Amino acid sequence: MTPSKPTGLTRIIKAGGYSLAGLKAAFVHEAAFRQEILALIIGLPAALFFGKTGMERAMLIASLLVVLVTELLNSALEATVDRIGLERHPLAKQAKDLGSAAVFVSILLVIIVWTLVL
Repeated sequence: MTPSKPTGLTRIIKAGGYSLAGLKAAFVHEAAFRQEILALIIGLPAALFFGKTGMERAMLIASLLVVLVTELLNSALEATVDRIGLERHPLAKQAKDLGSAAVFVSILLVIIVWTLVL
């Protein structure tokens, strides 16, 4: 018999706790995440100030948040690869490089959106 999983409000509360633990882990262990949080702290008020319409503000803020999402996924991928083994392997390198490329593309998105909107 499979143990029952929490449902309803209990599941939402537990999921929120896991999410906060993940954000804390990223902040504590990932220098890039801390730098991107700093960019968000600076960029959020700038987006609200410089965006002329709600849509412009949303695009400016969303582009910044995409970088954080991508960095979190990249960090999860790197932790998984490291958990599997610390020896050098071409596929481990490829996985980490692809994650890094995703972060790079998300940063390009910020540059493009901010350039076009402003």
